[in-house]
Amino acid sequence: MNLSLNEVEGLAKRAARGAGHHWGAAEDAAKATRWLCLQGFDGAAALSAVLRQEFAVGIDAHTPRDLGVNWRAHGQMCPLGAGMLLSDCSEHLGRGPIVLHDVAVPLFLVPFAGNAARRLQTTVTVVCAELSATTDGEVVDAPDLWPESATKVIVRIGGTPKKLRAKRTRALPASAALAFLNTLAQRTYAPATEESRRLGAGAGLSDND
Repeated sequence: MNLSLNEVEGLAKRAARGAGHHWGAAEDAAKATRWLCLQGFDGAAALSAVLRQEFAVGIDAHTPRDLGVNWRAHGQMCPLGAGMLLSDCSEHLGRGPIVLHDVAVPLFLVPFAGNAARRLQTTVTVVCAELSATTDGEVVDAPDLWPESATKVIVRIGGTPKKLRAKRTRALPASAALAFLNTLAQRTYAPATEESRRLGAGAGLSDND
């Protein structure tokens, strides 16, 4: 399936909301998904991997307990919740690197690192095992393949993007991820009632001639 970036962003927003995240988080998830697709990643697959964890059911247990040097959650860390904090509290990076522990889908942190980079008007590097991504928020130097989870992710100011990823104007989501996101998105649609069906039926139920 070939989708416009607007289409994938809209689907991502509804899917995140359908998974139980509040609308603000859903909007941030959608923007992160679009950003990944723009940079040539399968953002839909990354979001699908996040939403399959059902972090929204007990989000407080999956977000950092404090915002010091080491960010830990009671359970596995949700990259959406942690990413929003990273973006909103980007000034913390000015004090030194932040270490996030036991993170699901670490790739999903990279768009939020990009937000932090734009706010700080610098570059930010995300290090995950032997992988790293460096971004100024507009471009990114990062590998294609990322692990499903990471025991430790380091986010720090600095780094020079060298091998920039080619940007794309269309999203090419994997079929399984697209199907899963559509299933979640369906939860946001109000069920049809007799009145809504009647009002949506047009002139078929009345004769105005």
